Amino acid sequence: MVAPVATSALFQGASSLPESGAKTSSKLGGVPTNADTAGIKSRSSTTRGLKVKANAQASSKVNGTKVGVMEGLKSENEAPPHPQRTFINQLPDWSMLLAAITTIFLAAEKQWTMLDWKPRRPDMLVDPFGLLQDGLVFRQNFSIRSYEIGADRTASIETLMNHLQETALNHVKSVGLLGDGFGSTPEMCKRNLIWVVNKMQVVVDRYPTWGDAVQVDTWVAPSGKNGVRRDWLVRDWKTGDVLIRASSVWVMMNKETRKISKLPNEVREEIGSYFVDSPPVVDEESRKSPKLDGSTADYIRTGLTPRWGDLDVNQHVNNVKYIGWILESAPLPILESHELSGITLEYRRECRRGSVVQSLTAVSGGSVGGLVDLGHVECQHLLRLEDGGDIVKARTEWRPKLANSFGSLVQLPAASA
Repeated sequence: MVAPVATSALFQGASSLPESGAKTSSKLGGVPTNADTAGIKSRSSTTRGLKVKANAQASSKVNGTKVGVMEGLKSENEAPPHPQRTFINQLPDWSMLLAAITTIFLAAEKQWTMLDWKPRRPDMLVDPFGLLQDGLVFRQNFSIRSYEIGADRTASIETLMNHLQETALNHVKSVGLLGDGFGSTPEMCKRNLIWVVNKMQVVVDRYPTWGDAVQVDTWVAPSGKNGVRRDWLVRDWKTGDVLIRASSVWVMMNKETRKISKLPNEVREEIGSYFVDSPPVVDEESRKSPKLDGSTADYIRTGLTPRWGDLDVNQHVNNVKYIGWILESAPLPILESHELSGITLEYRRECRRGSVVQSLTAVSGGSVGGLVDLGHVECQHLLRLEDGGDIVKARTEWRPKLANSFGSLVQLPAASA
């Protein structure tokens, strides 16, 4: 190790040192060519500073390991040697260029894969939506998931009804009417009014299956003095075939008193600009349902209670949940051999948390023992509170599972002038 005093003497007198006869190699911290393993032999080594410099440039071995030279001890006047200019070391850094080309290629391949995937995989749609017909018709796409199909490997009626409801809510949200409650306008919020469904009619021409993509269109129109009608049209995304047609009537209920309310003029002015002048996609059912009670029902299911997850933001049971309760009392032979082709729901009162419900079903024509030989079947249903009061009256139509009934193509309504 070089002593601090000797090092100081070296750098202080570096400019006045005589030229040494020692020759260094071109390597960084190179060793003089006339050095042997015993030390440094220099023809000009009379001064202490020069000898220190020579010793600093020499390499030594410690425990048999060669130790390099400290670069900081080189003379300030000694310039690093320049490498010889050749054709190879003048070429660009090809590794950097290759890495840049690879990165660009991978990014382009990823974008191309994403663009090319969508047309070939319509079942992987991610709920795109938009407004049509001057903003009066709302469209949304859905993919049928594995957890949305039933025992028949087709979408359940509850799944389809949820699609209808989701599209309706996104419609009112897209036009800025989703306030405190589903579709509540500012004037409705001032008066504590909310929308409730009064009647619902659904016709299923064909059920989509797992992996299918469906396109749902919905719009609203006036219904009488105090109601609003909402229609839906569901098509197969790939073929354009009509799968489902549905029509519903909605009225207003006071959120505090839980009673049906008239449609205020101020609210009508808020929503009137979104009305479409068109007939319903499903003809309104004019038949009156026969009276159904415990004495006329063929099947009764008791003890049905709503769960917390069955309630919506208005704190009553969501209308789609009623369909599952209705089918609870449907006879198993019908469920096994037939599929639901149509349903009409008439809502009488709301069901809230803590209610206990009964489900009653009567099959038109009596016994279901010979269902294998039957064609279309019709049933009457009733949901009622066990302590009294009707909740929903319904009628269902069933067709044999091997039959498929396709309705005529229904066009979107034209925008009103």
